[in-house]
Parts: sequence; C-alpha cells; structure tokens
Amino acid sequence: MEAYLDNSATTRCTEAVRDIVVRTMMEDYGNPSSKHNKGVEAERYLKESREIIARTLKVQEKEIYFTSGGTESNNWALIGAAMANKRAGMHIITTAVEHAAVLEPMQYLEEQGFRVTYLKTDRKGHISLEELSDAITDETILVSVMYVNNEIGVLEPIEEIGKLIRQKKPDIIFHADAIQAYGKYRIYPKRSGIDMLSVSAHKIHGPKGAGFLYVDSKVKIKPLILGGGQQKGMRSGTDNVPGIAGLGAAAREIYTDFDKKMAHLYELKKYFTDELKKMPEASLNSEEGEAGAPHIVNASFPGVRSEVLLHALEERGIYVSAGSACSSNKKLPVSTVLREIGLSSEMAESAVRFSFSVHTTEEELSYCLEQLREIVPMLKRYARH
Repeated sequence: MEAYLDNSATTRCTEAVRDIVVRTMMEDYGNPSSKHNKGVEAERYLKESREIIARTLKVQEKEIYFTSGGTESNNWALIGAAMANKRAGMHIITTAVEHAAVLEPMQYLEEQGFRVTYLKTDRKGHISLEELSDAITDETILVSVMYVNNEIGVLEPIEEIGKLIRQKKPDIIFHADAIQAYGKYRIYPKRSGIDMLSVSAHKIHGPKGAGFLYVDSKVKIKPLILGGGQQKGMRSGTDNVPGIAGLGAAAREIYTDFDKKMAHLYELKKYFTDELKKMPEASLNSEEGEAGAPHIVNASFPGVRSEVLLHALEERGIYVSAGSACSSNKKLPVSTVLREIGLSSEMAESAVRFSFSVHTTEEELSYCLEQLREIVPMLKRYARH
C-alpha cells in the first residue's frame, strides 16, 4: 500500500486541473499578449482564473496578480512594498517562525537599511498581540505574519492582527503568507484587514510554478520583474497560461463543497492525533482539532532521528516530511520553528510532519499508524545499541 502524507510540500493535481493544463499547452496555446484569435483565446483563461480567485476572496479582479508561486509572491510583497513606501518609514515587523521565503527577503531588506523586528511566539507558535502592539512605531510601514505555519500548522490570529493594525496605525501594510491557509479556510482580506496575500497553486492540487499575490488597490508596491509590461506593468513576462488556468481550476474545485471537505480533513486529523496520543513513543507538537490547521500534524518520536524514520517509512510506501520541503536540502541542526517554540534538540531532531489533503483516506492513516507502531520501537532499540 502507498500513503502520501506530505501534502504540505505539494499535492497531486486533480483531473480537471490536468485536463485544462494539457488543453492550454496543446490546443489553446497562444500567447495572451498576441492580438489574433489564438492570443484572445489564451487571454480568456487568465480572465476566468482571475474571476474565480477574486470570488473566493471577495476582492476585485484587478487586485489579483499571477506569479510563479508562493516564493515569488512573498518576495514581491515584501521587497516591492518596502521599497515603494520607505519614505514613510524603514521599520518592518514579522515573526521568528516564518517560512524562508519571508525570512530571507527580510534579511535582504535589513541589508538595504531597513530595521526588522522578529516577534517571538509561545510554546504553541502563537505570537502575542501585546508584543506586536508594542513593536509598532511611527516608522513601521509593513507587518508580515503567516496565516498557517507550514511545519506545525499553528493558526495565527490574523483577524485580530488586522484589527490591531487598523486601530494603532492604519497606514501600515499588512501582508499574510497564506500558502498553507488558502483552500483550508474562507479568507476575506477586506474583512480581515489584509492588504497583501500570497498563495501557491501546488498546495491546492494545482500545478507547480504558479501562484498569485493579492494586492489591495490602495497599496503602493514596486514591480520586481520588468520587461514586457504584462499585468499592467506590475509583473512582466509572458503569462504562464497553463499554470494560471490550472490554478483557477484548482481554486474553483477546492472551494466547491468546501465545508464537507474541511469536515473530512478535521475527522482525519482527529483520528490520527487520537491514535498518536496512544503511542508512548510519540509526542504531539501541533494543536489538536480546530485550534490548528486541518491538514498538518507534527509529532516527535524521541530517540529516533526524523530523517531515519522518514526513510524507514518510505521503504514501506509512506511519504512524510521532516520539516519544510523548501529547506530540507539544507543541513540545519534544528528547525527554526521548532526551536522557537521551545522544543529541546532531541524533540526537534525527532520531529516528523504528516500532512493530509481532501483526497487522503482513513485507510492511508491507519496503514501509517500501523507501521509507526512497528517501526518506532525497533528504531529506538537499534539507536540505543
């Protein structure tokens, strides 16, 4: 049997996504900037995807910009907004548990003279609204907080953050990395006070290499990619029609029968966490139930290094992650996120992330649990020797 439980790293495309991607590569393959019928046909796919996404967020279509994915969306949001608004101030606030696609642009901005405050979190990964409030100064121009953490699934208080910013300093730009949240929550940026929102297609059963950045029409942001003037000159480059069409199809699908899909995910999460808690070798690092994201369970297996357990599971057709897929090729001693929430080195080095999708079955989870019960005690005995 095979159990793919690494859906936070990437998801399998659905058939509808596959079909529209193939169609736009093989039949409707025109360049949307071309003035002939093939170009007009291709442009129609961009328009339709923009309409679908705007409806899911209840925003204007003109506020959706297509990108190559989450990393570009985050980079553009942070660097583009910081550079466009630096006359108003040179202070930015983020958290210490962000994805590298936020932390590294922040380091770049620090090299350009910006001052960045990194908010700490509690043991569950939540930031303190009081600390955020205290960190805001007259110089603050941008706040970036991830909606759902990609490693432990913690849900940050996004609406409360938006409200606090509006009360404290309304002209601050609020950016949310929603790469693990879009398709798992109903997100309405206008209602939540979010000015910019980053999303990636391949986390919601869309194709890799596509994503979008929502930018409120009142936000000043500079383009990072210059050239052909596509997307109103804000993001040049020939539009990735297959990727964008696939993204639109994925967005439409994920928000169809949405409540039913999320109920299924929470049922899977409850079953899996309840069974893990029965294992003396396992310790949960993520919040249970609706306090955390519906699709991420992070657990430590003290005495067994995560990489060893990952490969032992892989040999039995079970695919999980030892952390963020984007940084798994880097030799980091301990996950930054797990270190920030206060885990010991032993607990952090034995942490594994299990992540589900709406297509995950209880049978897959049952098989994974069965193998964990057998493998973990065996690996612990081996490690002691």
